[in-house]
Amino acid sequence: MRKKPVLIGIAGGSGSGKTTVTRSIVNHFGEDSIVLIEQDSYYKDQSDKPFEERLKTNYDHPFAFDNDYLIEHLQQLLNHKPIDKPVYDYTVHTRSEEVIHIEPKDVIILEGILVLEDERLRNLMDIKLYVDTDADLRIIRRLLRDTKERGRTMDSVIEQYVSVVRPMHNQFIEPTKRYADIIIPEGGSNVVAIDLIVTKIQSIIEQKSFL
Repeated sequence: MRKKPVLIGIAGGSGSGKTTVTRSIVNHFGEDSIVLIEQDSYYKDQSDKPFEERLKTNYDHPFAFDNDYLIEHLQQLLNHKPIDKPVYDYTVHTRSEEVIHIEPKDVIILEGILVLEDERLRNLMDIKLYVDTDADLRIIRRLLRDTKERGRTMDSVIEQYVSVVRPMHNQFIEPTKRYADIIIPEGGSNVVAIDLIVTKIQSIIEQKSFL
């Protein structure tokens, strides 16, 4: 009987360092043994809505995600079955026709701002992590990323942060910290925490191999 893959949830606010933590874990175990699933890929399909209505989408609210579809795909991977991961197109604010074929592997990392918000997702996880970084650092990182990589103006990033990102973080994301097994202060720069997590993942993999 094949051992069940290890599922790790990594949550935290926008700009907290989730991706850096994820990358550190992937670098340790190697891409051949890890599947990365971004919660952002599972924003709801909005092709039935007019474009003007799609523009109003609040991407920081739990209702923006199609968790039923995400859970279905995670269960397939946990049962050693491949999936076709959706691709979200932010230019038209709906799901793309494109998909990415994903083969099952020993470790699954689910990363996203609200992966700990849904109890059904939490119940699938072996390890639940929350990356906790000060708000001032998170807004600076978001400013740099969105102006350099996404071609946005500083004013638009700040306006969105104040009107949507910050209140949604306080209402929905920050409270999920209480569900975490491990809280990682300062994200990817916390080498000690990442080393401990890697050791724990290794022990779970070894434990499951004896089941």
